[in-house]
Amino acid sequence: MDMSFTPEELAFRDEVRRFLADNLAPQLAEKVAMADHLDKAEMEQWHAALNARGWLANHWPEAWGGPGWSAVQKYIFEHECALAHAPRIVPFGVNMLGPVLIKYGTEAQKAKWLPRILNGDDWWCQGYSEPGAGSDLASVKTSAVRDGDHYVVNGQKTWTTLGQHANMIFCLVRTDPAAKKQSGISFLLVDMTSPGVEIRPIITLDGAHEVNEVFFTDVRVPVENLVGDENRGWDCAKYLLTYERTNIAGVGFSVAALERVKAVAARVRRNGRPLASDPLFAARLARVEIDLENMKTTNLRVIAAVAGGGVPGAESSMLKIRGTVIRQELTALMRRAMGPHARPFVSDALDGGPFIGQDGASRDGPAVPPEAATAASSYFNNRKLSIFGGSNEIQRNIISKMILGL
Repeated sequence: MDMSFTPEELAFRDEVRRFLADNLAPQLAEKVAMADHLDKAEMEQWHAALNARGWLANHWPEAWGGPGWSAVQKYIFEHECALAHAPRIVPFGVNMLGPVLIKYGTEAQKAKWLPRILNGDDWWCQGYSEPGAGSDLASVKTSAVRDGDHYVVNGQKTWTTLGQHANMIFCLVRTDPAAKKQSGISFLLVDMTSPGVEIRPIITLDGAHEVNEVFFTDVRVPVENLVGDENRGWDCAKYLLTYERTNIAGVGFSVAALERVKAVAARVRRNGRPLASDPLFAARLARVEIDLENMKTTNLRVIAAVAGGGVPGAESSMLKIRGTVIRQELTALMRRAMGPHARPFVSDALDGGPFIGQDGASRDGPAVPPEAATAASSYFNNRKLSIFGGSNEIQRNIISKMILGL
């Protein structure tokens, strides 16, 4: 496999860099780099800038608003965005539902929903996990019973990321309780403004409102919002998860995080010398850099396969496992680099406010690195990476079955 970019691909990289320099506000990039919370308006603003250039849905076919990029161009774009600290594209509409609609949706569904995803008319969230159905997703119990030209939906979804901003949710629902688990599931699009939908916030350890519970009580959903065939929603679910797991790997984000940890380790002093010269810290940093370089190679192999007409399969599980472990290790190293300064954070600092310690004194002085405000919250928040999108234990089962034949 040729690992070098062609002259055309290098020219495209330069084009992406010019776009980022012209359109990414420095204040926004700094918030992303520091792991500060972004509000809805900031996320929508970046989506709009990408959509205006035709780059928002960069993996969609041109017929539905995609730019017609190759897999390598998509890799270059995502990599450069990560290095520039651009906000991550909110994935639920663009990266998850969009590909499912393009593959399984009717022409009417594509014509209705795809332009609305691009224009920001709808904010989508994902209704997969339930209190008793996390990694064992086929155990979902939220029911949808046919009643004329509607389904009546009852049940509960949990860990619904950014659901507080959403007006639409795509759900896995059980339409045949007597069938085998995977065979009785359907894929349904639900208007969250419908009567009977209730959203309750789940506040995470850092005080943030990122995830939610969603309750459905006799919610009526038009039959036309069924994607694919009734009781065949598991096909849609599996197809969507290959995109989600590849996206979770976040190779570019790990590269950017590694550079930031290196810079901090060179700047922060421990026992009178740079932290980067501490043998234990340096060994962990070298180990994660080696792992990241190996994952970059694997990612390029998957890209080469996709460019040849393939679809990510078990390879997406490999990327998900290694990518999440690497990202967790990088946040652990940043937290370790901050030492005791990582401990006394408050939620105001994550929203751009002053960094105030537990004793009430300002920590804005030069002795406290600015990364300290978010080091602990990023570490704890990223523990979820190896759980959502199908836990890493489940991914190992997929690999053992699909690749090793066990």
